[in-house]
Amino acid sequence: MLLSLSIWLPIVSGLILLALGRDDQAKTVRWLALVAAIASFAVTLPLITGFKVDTAAMQFVENFYWIERFNIHYHLGVDGISMWFVPLTAFITIIVVLAAWEVIEHRVNQYMGAFLVLSGLMVGVFSALDGMLFYVFFEATLIPMYIIIGVWGGPRRVYAAFKFFLYTLAGSLLMLIALLYLYLKSGGSFDIQAWHKLPLPLDAQTLLFFAFFAAFSVKVPMWPVHTWLPDAHVEAPTGGSVVLAAIMLKLGAYGFLRFSMPIAPDAAREYAWFIIALSLIAVVYIGLVALVQKDMKKLVAYSSIAHMGFVTLGFFIFNELGVSGAIVQMISHGFVSGAMFLSIGVLYDRVHSREIAAYGGVVNTMPKFAAFALLFAMANCGLPATGGFVGEWMVILGTVKYSFWLGAIAATALVFGAAYTLWMYKRVYFGAVTNDNVRSLTDINGREFLMLAVLAVAVLWMGVYPKPFTDVMHASVTELLKHVAVSKLQ
Repeated sequence: MLLSLSIWLPIVSGLILLALGRDDQAKTVRWLALVAAIASFAVTLPLITGFKVDTAAMQFVENFYWIERFNIHYHLGVDGISMWFVPLTAFITIIVVLAAWEVIEHRVNQYMGAFLVLSGLMVGVFSALDGMLFYVFFEATLIPMYIIIGVWGGPRRVYAAFKFFLYTLAGSLLMLIALLYLYLKSGGSFDIQAWHKLPLPLDAQTLLFFAFFAAFSVKVPMWPVHTWLPDAHVEAPTGGSVVLAAIMLKLGAYGFLRFSMPIAPDAAREYAWFIIALSLIAVVYIGLVALVQKDMKKLVAYSSIAHMGFVTLGFFIFNELGVSGAIVQMISHGFVSGAMFLSIGVLYDRVHSREIAAYGGVVNTMPKFAAFALLFAMANCGLPATGGFVGEWMVILGTVKYSFWLGAIAATALVFGAAYTLWMYKRVYFGAVTNDNVRSLTDINGREFLMLAVLAVAVLWMGVYPKPFTDVMHASVTELLKHVAVSKLQ
């Protein structure tokens, strides 16, 4: 019941908050949202403590009929690949509630409720072992995020929300066709694990692979279907950007591991070059695009696309270093990118500008905050002993093992990452105070210090001691690579 609790506790809590409809109840709503978020995180902790690291089998399994007529099951479970994303999702939700504490003053119940519902739905995506259940959760996540961007976003919020919804929905329709094909081919089963064993001809595998690619590449997002993300990030409220970067992008990457690679292994090996090429373009080209950004949020949004390029690159070089490194990168990017967007939100709440040129010399007026921002900037660059380093370095090593020259190209991302991140930090934080807005800034309060400190601990913990993460995923990654290496051709 742990996974069901992890899914439905935040969803039910969010729906209750939606029923508290008046802004004069805002204080009560904030505390209720925080209690619900902490409780939702607490129920995920037994997943960590009770997880057996020496097996690739699904654990904490729940399975019973949902729609018996079509053999659709409410089937949940986690393995070493998906386990860490459940507590990560719940943890980020606590941070988002704290971040909005003083900033969101109107429709507070709807804002908090939307994030809690979204949290439960995303946990559902990582836990679902039934194809139709996965699809329902996967698509349902669009609704609260669409509302969050469209209601509490910036001046072009409706355009950004519509673009986000349209892009991600269009790709998912092809995935639905693929799921229905697998249902018929398997004799009427939506069991994802049964689909993994289903023999398929190469042409069918190819069509399935690209149908899944259409859904998951947009969600990651991979180049060239990435253009919705900078718009969504720029217009979204701070909490929306944090959840989008920290968790929602991972839904697409996770789909490659759960569907594309094990269901169509021959097509995955056949077209690995295609995914690798797109990933390297994202790593190099998008890194260069980030260099010329004038908006801090847009710069970090492009940075996210470049970092997620490492993830898809790691998956399709088919060695343990690469795949494990990519999963570690997904987790660490959740902490680092979330922290980067929170840091931008702290400044935006005070100055109401995201333009780099509107700042300068912030370290003089906000020294505590500048220290946190420097740590997160270094993690974004991939500095050793931070979470941003471990995953990227593992993927680079795995890529060098696969091909030295591809590894050399991937390694340039560390240079570009340092260039755009430190250049932004230099212009925003260093030097003399440039204007009255910066001169009047006050340093972070206790609430902001708490949420940044917790993220700082997580970033350093992953950088200094990544063993708990790699140990959990080892057996499942090994089993996945063995599975993908064996042909399923009929």
